Amino acid sequence: MNTTHPQWSLLRTFAYVWGVGGVCASLVLGLSRLSPRTLEAFSMDLEPLHWAFAIAWTVFMAYAEGYRGFQGRFSPTVVARAVHLTRDPRPHHVLLAPVFCMGFFHGTRKRMILSWSLTAAIVCLVLFVHSLPQPWRGLIDLGVLVGLTWGIATILLFAFRATQTGTTHDPQLPS
Repeated sequence: MNTTHPQWSLLRTFAYVWGVGGVCASLVLGLSRLSPRTLEAFSMDLEPLHWAFAIAWTVFMAYAEGYRGFQGRFSPTVVARAVHLTRDPRPHHVLLAPVFCMGFFHGTRKRMILSWSLTAAIVCLVLFVHSLPQPWRGLIDLGVLVGLTWGIATILLFAFRATQTGTTHDPQLPS
């Protein structure tokens, strides 16, 4: 197979952009769904307890979700898997590039268990937080917004670095 053909190069570029862009788009969708609840909470008369919680929770989520979760683990893996698609663009992997990059299939056993388990836990947490009254719901969403924004920024940063240097982290692929 001639991998230097322009169409092959276009497929590789599409795989990378679709993988990274699709993951970022899903995070932006989360931002757009959470933002109204957060704004609603801040339109209420907040008491000192609410402000203290908002600050503490936001700092915690910036560290736990943004720095540790996204920057330390998820974002480098997403980009590494997108780079893998440019090197081995199997049609079904390219078609499903965002979920491939998130590690839902064709990954190590650990990667796939982690991806599916984390998604299930997030769904459960979303259902729980959805049942909370305002302003608590909006204040919790504020921390999640910070984490998601950090996640999008680090995915884009890792993606840019990968295009400049060609180096990435472990894509956590099966042996």
